[in-house]
Amino acid sequence: MMEGAWKEMEMRKKKLPIGIENFEKLRLEDFYYIDKTGLIRELLNNWGEVNLFTRPRRFGKSLNMSMLEHFFSLNGDKSIFNGLEISKETALCEEYMGKYPVISISLKGIAALHFETAYQMAVRVIVEAAAKFYFILDSEKLNDHDKAEYKDLLDKNMNEGTLGNSLRQLSGMLEKHYGTKVVLLIDEYDVPLAKAYANGYYDQMISLIQSLLGEALKTNNSLKLAVLTGCLRISKESIFTGLNNLKVLTIADERFDEYFGFTDKEVRRLLEYYDVADHYEEVKRWYDGYQFGNASVYCPWDVLNHCDRIRSGSRAQPENYWINTSSNDAVKRFIQESANAATKREIERLVAGEVIVKEIHQEFTYSEIYQTIDNIWSLLFTTGYLTQRGKSEGRQMRLAIPNQEIREIYVSQIMEFFKENVREDGDTLNRFCDALQNENVEGVEQIFNDYLRKTISIRDTAVRTGMKENFYHGILLGILGVKNRWGISSNREMGEGYADILAEPDTGDMGIIIEVKYAHDGNLDAACKEALKQIEYTRYEDDLEDDGVENILKYGIACYKKRCKVMLAEK
Repeated sequence: MMEGAWKEMEMRKKKLPIGIENFEKLRLEDFYYIDKTGLIRELLNNWGEVNLFTRPRRFGKSLNMSMLEHFFSLNGDKSIFNGLEISKETALCEEYMGKYPVISISLKGIAALHFETAYQMAVRVIVEAAAKFYFILDSEKLNDHDKAEYKDLLDKNMNEGTLGNSLRQLSGMLEKHYGTKVVLLIDEYDVPLAKAYANGYYDQMISLIQSLLGEALKTNNSLKLAVLTGCLRISKESIFTGLNNLKVLTIADERFDEYFGFTDKEVRRLLEYYDVADHYEEVKRWYDGYQFGNASVYCPWDVLNHCDRIRSGSRAQPENYWINTSSNDAVKRFIQESANAATKREIERLVAGEVIVKEIHQEFTYSEIYQTIDNIWSLLFTTGYLTQRGKSEGRQMRLAIPNQEIREIYVSQIMEFFKENVREDGDTLNRFCDALQNENVEGVEQIFNDYLRKTISIRDTAVRTGMKENFYHGILLGILGVKNRWGISSNREMGEGYADILAEPDTGDMGIIIEVKYAHDGNLDAACKEALKQIEYTRYEDDLEDDGVENILKYGIACYKKRCKVMLAEK
């Protein structure tokens, strides 16, 4: 081989496993892997017959389930565990590795507008799981009756009775064939319930999932070990009635705390491997901050995506990768329900990086989730929009927003809520716009101050100045948006810079330039003057004058928490 080719091979890095949830593929196709096989050791040494792991989305639940499948499976490739942490546990590997038939299903694809479609999706999941064992039709250990029942599990038109009993039946057939009990893995068990609640067929889906899981986990004599994952712990009364062998391992549990998510040491090593260690501080600020048990962890989805971007361009800025994988309904509802002043102040404190103490309940039925603001606090905690800080005292937990990424989700939802509601007060909005046109500085200032007092503000401390300015900028755009016939542009290139806001009233002979500044030291007068100085320096009005606009108003608006100051430049 040529010397250059050897050097290329030495320099070639492992692929980043973005979206890779198949453990075998990850190990065989040269993907970078952060070793989480210690989870297998802990699972076996701290035995529970049925184990439920609840973690937020995008924290590696599905990959860990695939890892478990390949470890226990009779047909697994043992070599993919070579060199990993679990391979050091020779006695455990000898006893459990490759010794069990495994039924592995994921319910996260069961998402439909109507129960009938969701039901067919559930049937397909079972048919595909059963079809993996088609060879048992030739088994000498199964009688004709067994084989007829197995064929029922391949029928895409199976009835609810067959579907509900399917996992238990399949377990029994596999035990007969292999002479050993079965490992059952059920990933994202709660997704069908969330979709059903959102689309109005919750009671039907509860009944179906209750039957499926109850038969598989409670009355299944062929079961060796079961592991389930989900975002929420659905209460025993609605799903797990009578299931006394269930061990629930939530994000507050110290056991298994570092096996979902990346630790700081793992992230440092990853960034060093890909030669982007100089981005460590921004990665930590944006994607770290979750506390699971005693471990501080990063969101893997975010770290991998951002590492991929900064490898291809060192100037790539952090992005909110997590927001694109969910509707963020929990935060939206939280903002909408914050009608009282106390809750608004608590949201402001959270966005400012402070800690709030709340009583948290980690067991729900979906019908209870949005009944009270207290339940929404618990939902935000379990789904990763809030995290724990320090030790809890019973159900009392110290809660905080984990990091910059999640903070920006809150800010964007606050802005959306403001924009949705701002048009309800059309008279005041029109008076604000009239005041702008008429050079009524006191009127502009008074009305804007009134709005700031009513809305949830972005307070000081953790949030960077640019983000605060964007918040007030957004409020002004929301107010000005009431004038459908006005021309409103934001960050429009003008002269030698970018004007924050340009408003062109429908009279056609006026242009209003607004520059927004955040007074980080509370000095509103100084910040206003700085805004006006920027307008003059960048010659924002040149483009308007070139278009024949003679009446140009230049406003500097400074904001600090819930106060503002307005100045108008002299003509």
